Amino acid sequence: MVSVILPDLGTEILIPVCAIIGIGFSLLQWLLVSKVKLVPGPAATNNSGAAGKNGYGDYLIEEEEGLNEHNVVLKCAEIQNAISEDLSLIWCFGFEMEGNELFLLVKFCCGATSFLFTEYQYVGIFMVAFAILIFVFLGSVEGFSTKSQPCTYDPLKMCKPALATAGFSTVSFVLGAVTSVVSGFLGMKIATYANARTTLEARKGVGKAFIIAFRSGAVMGFLLAANGLLVLYITINVFKLYYGDDWEGLFESITGYGLGGSSMALFGRVGGGIYTKAADVGADLVGKVERNIPEDDPRNPAVIADNVGDNVGDIAGMGSDLFGSYAESSCAALVVASISSFGINHEFTPMLYPLIVSSVGIIICLITTLFATDFFEIKAVKEIEPALKNQLIISTILMTIGVAIVSWVALPSSFTIFNFGTQKVVKNWQLFLCVAVGLWAGLIIGFVTEYYTSNAYSPVQDVADSCRTGAATNVIFGLALGYKSVIIPIFAIAVSIFVSFSFAAMYGIAVAALGMLSTIATGLAIDAYGPISDNAGGIAEMAGMSHRIRERTDALDAAGNTTAAIGKGFAIGSAALVSLALFGAFVSRASISTVDVLTPKVFIGLIVGAMLPYWFSAMTMKSVGSAALKMVEEVRRQFNTIPGLMEGTAKPDYATCVKISTDASIKEMIPPGALVMLTPLIVGIFFGVETLSGVLAGSLVSGVQIAISASNTGGAWDNAKKYIEAGASEHARSLGPKGSDPHKAAVIGDTIGDPLKDTSGPSLNILIKLMAVESLVFAPFFATHGGLLFKIF
Repeated sequence: MVSVILPDLGTEILIPVCAIIGIGFSLLQWLLVSKVKLVPGPAATNNSGAAGKNGYGDYLIEEEEGLNEHNVVLKCAEIQNAISEDLSLIWCFGFEMEGNELFLLVKFCCGATSFLFTEYQYVGIFMVAFAILIFVFLGSVEGFSTKSQPCTYDPLKMCKPALATAGFSTVSFVLGAVTSVVSGFLGMKIATYANARTTLEARKGVGKAFIIAFRSGAVMGFLLAANGLLVLYITINVFKLYYGDDWEGLFESITGYGLGGSSMALFGRVGGGIYTKAADVGADLVGKVERNIPEDDPRNPAVIADNVGDNVGDIAGMGSDLFGSYAESSCAALVVASISSFGINHEFTPMLYPLIVSSVGIIICLITTLFATDFFEIKAVKEIEPALKNQLIISTILMTIGVAIVSWVALPSSFTIFNFGTQKVVKNWQLFLCVAVGLWAGLIIGFVTEYYTSNAYSPVQDVADSCRTGAATNVIFGLALGYKSVIIPIFAIAVSIFVSFSFAAMYGIAVAALGMLSTIATGLAIDAYGPISDNAGGIAEMAGMSHRIRERTDALDAAGNTTAAIGKGFAIGSAALVSLALFGAFVSRASISTVDVLTPKVFIGLIVGAMLPYWFSAMTMKSVGSAALKMVEEVRRQFNTIPGLMEGTAKPDYATCVKISTDASIKEMIPPGALVMLTPLIVGIFFGVETLSGVLAGSLVSGVQIAISASNTGGAWDNAKKYIEAGASEHARSLGPKGSDPHKAAVIGDTIGDPLKDTSGPSLNILIKLMAVESLVFAPFFATHGGLLFKIF
């Protein structure tokens, strides 16, 4: 056993302290956001009486030309008060105040909460049923025996019984599921809390609004990263009390944590994506194309469902998604390490190297956040997007230094890593390069995504220009852009896989994925910033604020669209590496020596696995289409049958549109979820582990390509529309204004892209991760009892 610089006691202190610092920092950001006063007139001053930095002590600038500023601010205050108070659902849906728009806002705030509660009820039933399935399947591997058994990788040693693994895997599954749900829910709560505050700060300047939106996103980012790390660390230590020296069984049972996280993420992403895109399509097609009214106009019956959907899909869904990636990459690395020299020699600090990397990542992201909120101040619209991109660059550079230090102090100079039956000698600097290559590959994927989805560059401008000749050419150019955008990310992923596997086998790939996710707090802060800014613009529209305020919120939203696409790129890239690492762990756990694609058992799995992402995408897109069809018909009906609706003298029936989205998302999320969850079980039980390995490989290769293409195509169409609407250049003005034929063609392209970028594309990365981690969890059962059909015939 080779000693390391960082003692075990230091590790036991470092990990929970970093997690607690992350939680504390997120609460501090929440406190700073809450200092924005939702009252007319002067805001609160700081203790010295001077104007505080970021405008907390500034007076509200009067910019509401021709409007009663007092009433406008009161409307936003009423929104935020309704959002910040935890109102009962009865009050939410039963209370209306005539004469102002409080009824709009109350339903808006509670719509997100009530939808999540409804969704979580259904998901909770699934969670209990699947937890029972895990216990029964894994417990049956040894006939529910309570006797110790020979270890899988070292038959000369005795390990805890399979029944214990079944029980603890079930517990870790539930913990992962609950942590995922809580992460998404807390993110949604801070987003709905910060929307109106961002709107009011936009009256002081675009920089003030940016800081509030970014701080709010940071709350979600740091809460998720810190909670995920802390719960995993506590779970390992509690399980260790029972397992003792049986680290193989201990970390095998921990894999349920990743399965629980991704299971909830799947339903959150699919359900939230269907909800938001059904409403978005209805609002855009009827409101913007047919009626020529602005986006988020309160006359549009689908506007509330659209704004609610931004929170349940882009905030709660994305939070659960990235938490799942983090949990799975950590679990994959721990499983491989447990059967390497770290686990064999019971070296606690090197064993928890993945968690130490994540701990340092929280501190690095904390420092990086200060560059956006305290060290520099946004003074112009053109500075927003560079400020967000600088977050990625700064965090990557600092994290590279941090990982180098961690690899030096937490790893022995030389150690061995399990590599399909053999032990591969690895140096600590080689493992550092594995993490670093994943970290920088993520940055490359992020910037390539930005190039293909930002309207500041030629690809999106070309898509916008194609709108001159109608929606058909817009669709053609958008699809071509999406296909082309796959090339560089795939090469980046391929290089990461080659380098990391060459240095440290499957463990190297797992830590490369962890490197890509090590700055998850910053990535999520940037990603959550987008929907918060989007909703802030919606509130400005509904509250009747001036056009200049809406221009500022639109600028925030435009930058958020690009960073959201970058976030999806990170999620998909990390999913590819995570899935491959989990695949390697599954192959080892199922005792498969080689995966030969020329074997019929493997090849049929390969071709079926490659088909699954298409089947899944078809199901999710049709679900959005079906719900959107009902939404369009309902919005048209209201415009045609409610007298005075277009004139603004009558109120739309928002509740019906919210109900359409809610019912559709709850109903339609079940078939795609069942496809993903049942496929590994059916293939493993009836066809065996070799065919299942082919299915996992095929779905990984196919799913990554489709996910990147779909997300970037949809993002490009969205920003092509915004390019025309903003009219910031001579070229853009030649395509506009709003309501022109090119603009209508752009809206149609954006509408087609909505389910691609916010439902099917992001959900595919969960498909490939979830199938892999589920296969790993059930690997002992499949290896013992699987392949029934081949045994019969």
